[in-house]
Amino acid sequence: MGKSIAINAGSSTLKFKLFEMPSEKLLSMGAIERIGLGSSDVEIKYGDGEKYKDNLDIKDHDEAIKLLLDKLISLKIINDFHEITGVGHRVVAGGEFFTDSVVVDDENLKKIESLKEFAPLHEPANVLGIKAFKKILPDAISIAVFDTSFHTSLPEVNYMYSLPYEYYEKYKARKYGAHGTSYRYVSQRAADMLGKPLEDLKLVILHLGAGASIDAVKDGKSFDTSMGFSPVAGITMATRSGDVDPSVLQYVMEKDGIDNMDDMIDILNHKSGLIGISGVSADMREVEEAQTENHRAHLARDIFMNRVVRYIGSYVAEMGGIDALVFTAGIGENSITLRQEVTDKLSYFGIKVDPEKNDIRGVERDLSAEGSTVKTLLIPTDEELMIVRDIERLRK
Repeated sequence: MGKSIAINAGSSTLKFKLFEMPSEKLLSMGAIERIGLGSSDVEIKYGDGEKYKDNLDIKDHDEAIKLLLDKLISLKIINDFHEITGVGHRVVAGGEFFTDSVVVDDENLKKIESLKEFAPLHEPANVLGIKAFKKILPDAISIAVFDTSFHTSLPEVNYMYSLPYEYYEKYKARKYGAHGTSYRYVSQRAADMLGKPLEDLKLVILHLGAGASIDAVKDGKSFDTSMGFSPVAGITMATRSGDVDPSVLQYVMEKDGIDNMDDMIDILNHKSGLIGISGVSADMREVEEAQTENHRAHLARDIFMNRVVRYIGSYVAEMGGIDALVFTAGIGENSITLRQEVTDKLSYFGIKVDPEKNDIRGVERDLSAEGSTVKTLLIPTDEELMIVRDIERLRK
């Protein structure tokens, strides 16, 4: 019996969950934030509601990982580094190289590093995490789990852009999607709840969080997805714009004196979406609180709802029907009113939730009202559990 750790490394963050395997018992979880910024916040949850918190100067990911592992020992969560026999890393971009999770050997690591242009905000940090853990835990199996791999099943008609075909041939410019690990977990849970093979279902899954996307699952595979070449495309998000006519970018750049496209991409990623429209907050809860007295906050929520409903309708049309609508991630799991309003707008599809069943947050449940012909499910996602399950699968 060993322990496996799921890692999500950002440019200045390190998030983790530690599981006992194969029982899948969660032993500890936490995060180290503001790595390399002079004042790093450390939080580790463990045991029966116990919590360790500190603020330290942590210069890099190597130091953050060493601190994390030392704390796991000093807090008696583990007795020895060697108890951790598997490390699974969330990696954003797998390109067309990786259709599944893989063991990280030298060849695969080089391929991952070659994909940094596909996710310049995430991929370098993912690689830092992989290298740091391999240095400190050289005997543990190391695997990479890609956000994009679930979407490599997209049909060509759905992943290709209407650009000169040579851009795909030369540069692999296409839709890649994201949140694939979440969709993989949630789609299988939906099939289990419905008591049917996943291959026989048509699902629309709403991963609604700060980063938000929608996926159509047909024949057990990702059929279409809202995020595109990068995670900035699709529906309106907390700070990301979602779909935008590229001509408006040129127009705004000329008018505002923005000379560098990197600066415009930064605006699309960090200053748009709910925060850009509302001027109030990137947090849906705060936008909802402000909307009664603030027109822009009300508009931001309306635009978010509009884009969600628009994508659902298009995916139902693409798949030729729908068996279940599934809510997951922070907003999807916790916003009772948003779930109610979305499903009310889709009642003509036979989607209807029971208000009493829907009066809940973060608990797996069938929300469907009596007489609804399409099921509505609430399924909290668990990407880290999928990661450690992949460790077990790939170590065999």
